[in-house]
Amino acid sequence: MNIKEIGIIGAGTMGTGIASVCALKGFKTNVYDISEQVLNKSHAVIFRGYDWLEENKKITQAQKKHAEKNLYLSSEINKISGSQLIIEAAIENFDLKKVIYSQLDEITSADTILASNTSSYSITALSSSIKNNRSRVIGMHFFNPANIMKLVEVIKGEFTSNEVREKVLEFSRAIGKSPVVCKDTPAFIVNRVARSFYGEALKILGEEKIEAGIIDKIMKEEGGFKMGPFELMDLIGIDVNFSVTRSVYEAFFHDPKYKPHPIQQKMVEAGMLGKKTGRGFYKY
Repeated sequence: MNIKEIGIIGAGTMGTGIASVCALKGFKTNVYDISEQVLNKSHAVIFRGYDWLEENKKITQAQKKHAEKNLYLSSEINKISGSQLIIEAAIENFDLKKVIYSQLDEITSADTILASNTSSYSITALSSSIKNNRSRVIGMHFFNPANIMKLVEVIKGEFTSNEVREKVLEFSRAIGKSPVVCKDTPAFIVNRVARSFYGEALKILGEEKIEAGIIDKIMKEEGGFKMGPFELMDLIGIDVNFSVTRSVYEAFFHDPKYKPHPIQQKMVEAGMLGKKTGRGFYKY
């Protein structure tokens, strides 16, 4: 595998988690974000995570120091241009992602692999912004928290080459992940199945006099889930979850089974986005 240097676009929750594991596994990891404040927060979160791993004897001090030396954060996008693999982990906004890919098309070589961490958008559609070799665009969907969760959905677009797919599968395993190849269909596998998990829970909340905490408790104690639907939405972010649901609904030509729920829309409008704002279905 000729991938030695990684570029990550976006230092939010997902970008931070991906950067953390890449640097820890020995890859030079360049993180780009337009916000210095976001970059500083990401840096602090990653280093606290490494401290915790060392304190709990999950890694040695030498491993921690090596990981820290592998990590580079910058607000200049050109800093990631030399990476062999760039993982885009920007917010779920299709127009923004297309602008990013147009920028990457200008600053990277034709053999740089461009992977999107999108949870719902078409990889084939995203690759339309690339003029310099569309076969290098692929989906690489991590799950939150990305430094812990093993699954990575690898999505082969209409133009993605088999060589690029194999390199991404190999890289995924090199950072300790369990990759699964998916077709380029709306929401791929996990998020498509999960729409019913969230959607039906929201319908029950809206129709019945049952609190979110009770529904979560039932799903955990009787269903065997580690987290209930409302806890999980708070962790992911109500805005992110709502955006994914809306995009899947539109992608399937308004199939009613994917219809977003007004409860989520009201919460987004009120700024109740879950853990990151201190208030969602629960208070934090």
